[in-house]
Amino acid sequence: MSTESQTLNWPERCPVFGIGVSVTDYNEASNLVISAAKNRISSCVDAMNVHVLVTAVKDKEFNTAIVGFDMVCPDGQPVRWALNKFNRKKITERVYGPTLTLHVLKKAEKEGLSVYFYGSKESVLNALKKKLMEKFPDLRIAGMESPPFRKLTFEEENETADRINNSGASILFIGLGCPKQELYASRNKGKIMMPMLCVGAAFDFHAGMLMQAPSWMQKHGLEWLFRFCMEPGRLWKRYLVTNTTFLLLCVKQLRKK
Repeated sequence: MSTESQTLNWPERCPVFGIGVSVTDYNEASNLVISAAKNRISSCVDAMNVHVLVTAVKDKEFNTAIVGFDMVCPDGQPVRWALNKFNRKKITERVYGPTLTLHVLKKAEKEGLSVYFYGSKESVLNALKKKLMEKFPDLRIAGMESPPFRKLTFEEENETADRINNSGASILFIGLGCPKQELYASRNKGKIMMPMLCVGAAFDFHAGMLMQAPSWMQKHGLEWLFRFCMEPGRLWKRYLVTNTTFLLLCVKQLRKK
């Protein structure tokens, strides 16, 4: 963690299967992002669901990236349950990436802070801008960028960092999906001088391209089932592997206890 990042009191991180997850809530998390934005602190924030957690457990490069994040919010209900169970915490709600995005945008609008969106497709970004301006009419959007669907060269990535820094933005939202978005934020910590929020499918949800699970399914940790029903061809393998791995890790942890 950089010296600059340590100037903010980032929330405590407790281990879930060896991965540090932040003990926080929407208000604290969004306030910290705004503080980092005002102070031009290059920092990384992630919304960790089961897929992200299992990837961090299994993938060494990804694990190293997540260790360097400043705040890793318990996005998924199962992640929140595990955080509470194995660390004797009493977090009453998860910090869901799409909802955290709205909290940050509302405060950014109030503070007059510009935001930048990086990721997804051009059509999604266009729809996202329209929806956000309806919801936050005074929000300042410094830029929206859909990167090519390939790995950027070192030069291209540096040019992108310069473009974002020079846009006037104070907060960067990254919607590249796991693990690309976390690795991108990690590589650019210290280059992109603002908080970088990895928010997964938030772009698609707020653009109206994807339906969100009903609140009762979200509350009971069944959002994965809803999303699987919406996109079975794309998501069946992810949920089969990650959900099974998560359950096995829980059993292993409980046996240790």
